[in-house]
Order: sequence, then structure tokens, then C-alpha cells
Amino acid sequence: MEFLISANTDIGNVKDTNQDGLSVKVLNTQQGKMVFAILCDGMGGLAKGEVASTTVVSAFNDWVYNELPALCSAPIEDATIRSQWESIVVKQNSTIGAYGASQGIRLGTTVVVMLLTQTRYYILNVGDSRAYEISDTLHQVTEDQTFVAREVQLGRMTAEEAKVDPRRSVLLQCVGASDEVYPDMFFGDVKSDAVYMLCSDGFRHEITPDEIYEKFQPAALTDSATMENNGRFLIDLNKQREERDNISVVLVRTY
Repeated sequence: MEFLISANTDIGNVKDTNQDGLSVKVLNTQQGKMVFAILCDGMGGLAKGEVASTTVVSAFNDWVYNELPALCSAPIEDATIRSQWESIVVKQNSTIGAYGASQGIRLGTTVVVMLLTQTRYYILNVGDSRAYEISDTLHQVTEDQTFVAREVQLGRMTAEEAKVDPRRSVLLQCVGASDEVYPDMFFGDVKSDAVYMLCSDGFRHEITPDEIYEKFQPAALTDSATMENNGRFLIDLNKQREERDNISVVLVRTY
């Protein structure tokens, strides 16, 4: 399996800094090509959100270079990825929390992480950044760890109400500002001729699932330049519709 990748991020219309952090790379391993991607959304209502997001991105990039090569010498087990990634998140939650306490501030970040091998995907999520799998449909892989998502799950709010509720950005947990953090993990088989997308919440509030699918369906993304242009198009569309947050999206096309 081969991969095409692209990444776009924008400060948006309102904020003074871009608190989103991201990284995506194609890796040559003993088990063939893989893609590692991560996207973090530093908390806009907290101080130094960009410090939290870039710290977590850096920690996972260290894992790619220091731990993943050894894992590739044998079949990779779901439980191993879960254990190592959860350990990173717990450690970063403690480190960032301690830094914030020393500075008299609170800072935190969401994180969505993805590893695509030749056969399997591994995805970790904390917060409300998302991972999607796009083939013949737009499928949200992750589940938002938000107040409104929990209310919908419990039957106390409809999905339509959640979209416009003023509490829609209230997180149940994030890395750095939670006493304890419990990541969600998702595993599955990688599809060929599909698109895997990571995005911050600023990317999806002002555009529709149909608009995302139109620009990001596999048939529309035939080369890296088109992926870049279509990602930029939807970011600009968000800005035209007065999205107030930073806006970021990472795309991986399999073929």
C-alpha cells in the first residue's frame, strides 16, 4: 500500500496565536511503509495552549523515532500500542500540569494520534479533535469527549441540539488540565483507496459533512497538490463563515 499526505493549519479570523500543533510523515519500516500523524488543539480558553499542543506533538514524534523501529521487528500488537501511547499521554498530562502549576496558569490540549500500517490502523483520542475514515461514506472513527456528546449518548440532548448548544466546546478531559486522563483507543483494518483525516474542532463547525465528503472523497484526491488545495479550500470556507477558532486538517490517502 502507498500513501499520499498533506497538512494544513490556519490561525483563523480571531486569535492572536495558532494553538494547534500537528505532524504527519511517511515512514519506511521493516514492515513496509507506514504513516504517523498527530493533531493537537491547545485550549483556547487557557493560557499558553500552543505550549501544551507542541509538547504533546514532540513527545509522540520522539516515540516514532525511538520506539517504533523496535516494534517493527515483530508483528505489532494492539495492546502494545495502547500501552505505550497511554503511557505517553499520562506522562504528558503530569508534565504539562506541573509546568502550569509552577507558572500559576492552566494549559491543556486535545490530542488525536494515528498510525497506519500496511494492514492496520491505530488511533488514540483525548478531547474533541477527530479522526475520520472516508471511502464510500464519511465515517467518524473517534468519539468526542465533550459535555454535549455525553448528553447525546445519555439521551438528554439530540445531535441537532448539540451542534448549537453554547457548551459544545466544553471538554470532559484534556491533556495537561485534567487530574487524570483516560484516552480512547480505536483499531481497525486499513482500507486501500480511502482517505484518513484528522481535524481540530475549528475545521468542522461551519462546514457540513457533505462539503467535507465532496472535497475529501478518495476520487477527488488523486495527488498531493489536490489534497493541499482542497484542504485549503475548506479552511478558507470556514473562515468565510466566520469560524473563530484555529483551523487544522491532516489528510492521508491510501492507494
